[in-house]
Amino acid sequence: MNRLRRIYCRTFQKALRLLLPILPYRNPIMIEKIEEIPQVCIKNNKKAPLIVTDRNLYALGLTKTLEESLSENQISYAVYQDVTANPTTDQVEKGREVYLKNQCDCLIAFGGGSPMDCAKGIGARIARPKKSLNQMKGLLKIRKKIPLLIAIPTTAGTGSETTLAAVIVDSKTRYKYAINDFVLIPSYAILDSEVTKSLPPQVVSTTGMDALTHAIEAYIGKSGNRQTRKEALFAMKLIFENLEETYLHPQNDSARKEMLLAAHYAGRAFSKAYVGYVHALAHALGGKYDIPHGLANAVILPYVLKAYGSKIEKKLSHIAENCGFDIEGKSVQETAQMVIDRIEKLNRTFHHPTHLHIEESDLDELSHDADIEANPLYPVPVLWNRNQLKEILSQIGTE
Repeated sequence: MNRLRRIYCRTFQKALRLLLPILPYRNPIMIEKIEEIPQVCIKNNKKAPLIVTDRNLYALGLTKTLEESLSENQISYAVYQDVTANPTTDQVEKGREVYLKNQCDCLIAFGGGSPMDCAKGIGARIARPKKSLNQMKGLLKIRKKIPLLIAIPTTAGTGSETTLAAVIVDSKTRYKYAINDFVLIPSYAILDSEVTKSLPPQVVSTTGMDALTHAIEAYIGKSGNRQTRKEALFAMKLIFENLEETYLHPQNDSARKEMLLAAHYAGRAFSKAYVGYVHALAHALGGKYDIPHGLANAVILPYVLKAYGSKIEKKLSHIAENCGFDIEGKSVQETAQMVIDRIEKLNRTFHHPTHLHIEESDLDELSHDADIEANPLYPVPVLWNRNQLKEILSQIGTE
């Protein structure tokens, strides 16, 4: 990256960091059981929620407890279940139509990051009916309160129940972008481990690696503070201790609860400290090829950490120490490598691929999209230009 752009990026990031203590971040109110949602609606004088979910979750009957609880409390509701793995602008618009048609007054996002992103997009369009989603991409383009949003994560990974971001794919161009505004932070987060019990192992692993990526990128970036670093380390420790157990023994309720908590705190950390090039590359690949976001993060993470090199060795070493790795007698370089080795071991355990299918003809477009997303917003340990991002993509796509 040339010197002038480097200065611009770091100045932008430093300004955001200085503003962090006074920005209107807030944490959602945490609730443990879905059955408590009717009381939340009554307390907030809401009588007609729109449940935003996907077809698989709905077909599995996972929303049944929620629907029964609402009905028992004479709360009418509508369901929008057409969300896909990477929610699109068309899906947001269709969800908005259902919301308006049924005269809804609040939103309940039920699912992983995709239903939550879609619900946030619907909320943004309700708040700003004259602005398109594309006009709201970037930072603080909504600036108007959205309907009450209750988030029920069914995966322990995205942390979207804590964040100010909605990631949407343009239905026409397939460009994937983020809308970031404090009004998108859900008011309530329901961390009910019962809804994660029937998750397929592959979803457990990829969403868990998504949470790990959130925590690591928040920790190694340059915009964290004492609180975000504490939250990120707490999340990483829980993930290293519980993710494999949750994958191998899904009936272990204690491990599932710990993973939900880990994803939540990882979400808190990266909401303030931001993510990095792993996410920028994963978003580009997800938008182009519809690769599940958690899987993309899992594959990309070790490549990016290795490429950062010595710039992050001390922080990785600190992660190893705080997460209970056996570091006695080992150097900083060796303990840093232990973290990368553990990530790669987890990927092998979960049967994740070591490479992703990437068409060579798409490399310029993908690196451009990742560059535009990451620079200057993400406070990465090392700044890369488009050509350097293209090189990382080439490594990831090598068969």
